[in-house]
Amino acid sequence: MSKRRLAREYALQSLYYTDTGKFSKDEAAMFVNGFYENLDEDTFSFCKDLVQGTINNLPQIDKILSARAKNWSVERMSAVDRSILRMATYEIAFSADKAPIPAIIDEAIELAKKYSTENSGKFINGLLDQIKTERNGH
Repeated sequence: MSKRRLAREYALQSLYYTDTGKFSKDEAAMFVNGFYENLDEDTFSFCKDLVQGTINNLPQIDKILSARAKNWSVERMSAVDRSILRMATYEIAFSADKAPIPAIIDEAIELAKKYSTENSGKFINGLLDQIKTERNGH
């Protein structure tokens, strides 16, 4: 598993716990700090940015998702799918990292295949494909 995929998996856990009410924003930040010993400095920094950036931009991220999710409100999405979509949307539209968009989408699909339902990969792919235009337009 690549270092970035591991960072995204850890970030997904933190975002999921925050979304489902198991963690507050502050607790999510502390939870991420627990991954420090499992990640090198750059990967840890990337993971922390994914969590904090997603949480800090959540209203704008949900607005982007809502505008493109036809017949789906963000609240209706499964918590796992919602967390994956929020994280990937943050990475596409707001992150200074500017990873290649196809890599971000592929990673999100792989997370969905691993942690969500059989159809989640297609759902996430379709939505993120529409969101990729946000890279320069948020």
